[in-house]
Amino acid sequence: MLLAAGRGERMRPLTDHTPKPLLEVGGKSLIVWHIEKLVCAGIHELVINYSHLGVQIEAALGDGSRFGARIQYSPEASALETAGGIANALPLLGEQPFAVVNGDIYCDYDFVHLAECASMLQASGDAAHLVLIDNPPHHPNGDFALNGSRLVPLPSPACGGEAGGERLPTKLTFSGIGIYQPSLFKDIPRGGTAPLAPLLRAQIALGKVSGEHHRGLWVDVGTPQRLAKLDSQICSLQKTSRSSHNAP
Repeated sequence: MLLAAGRGERMRPLTDHTPKPLLEVGGKSLIVWHIEKLVCAGIHELVINYSHLGVQIEAALGDGSRFGARIQYSPEASALETAGGIANALPLLGEQPFAVVNGDIYCDYDFVHLAECASMLQASGDAAHLVLIDNPPHHPNGDFALNGSRLVPLPSPACGGEAGGERLPTKLTFSGIGIYQPSLFKDIPRGGTAPLAPLLRAQIALGKVSGEHHRGLWVDVGTPQRLAKLDSQICSLQKTSRSSHNAP
């Protein structure tokens, strides 16, 4: 599932007339970068939710056939937040663990790993698997604590930097890439608004969430400045790649 229902308030005025996932970097919209990478990883069945200017998303992407994908849509009259949007789309997502990717990020995470992680989730009975990244400058305090391959409850601030001589788990930022069991969303009524973080924290407290630390490129394209910087970075990489291919 690709999440594309956000309003993109911080991206205004760009998002006044264009939904955030259709904003372009490197000559291609953010959501198309994801679709192409997912298809290359062997993931062809996609669900996209939308709300703000969502008809533009459906018009731009169609049924997905030109990408080698099959796209189904989950429209929302008003944005239902992350967990609410996923719960609303459950009839399209099936009964097995599924991946969810934020439509307004850019990353070089290898989506080939998603199928393996989904199989591991199915076997372990965990509720979720999250991809975490280093805390970016605009989110220095992170979201979740990772200890090895497990997400663990955050220690009390009273513990300080060390606890009983042991180093505390690393606190990282959620990348917006995760794999979930459908049962995680079973108590959210279709059309209901619900955030994702409280669901995840409840499962982390039960020891039911695994995770990994992605150390590669990741950008939350949350402001026009970040969009412009990423566009310049990708265009520069494309130019370097073309030059190397044309070299004698």
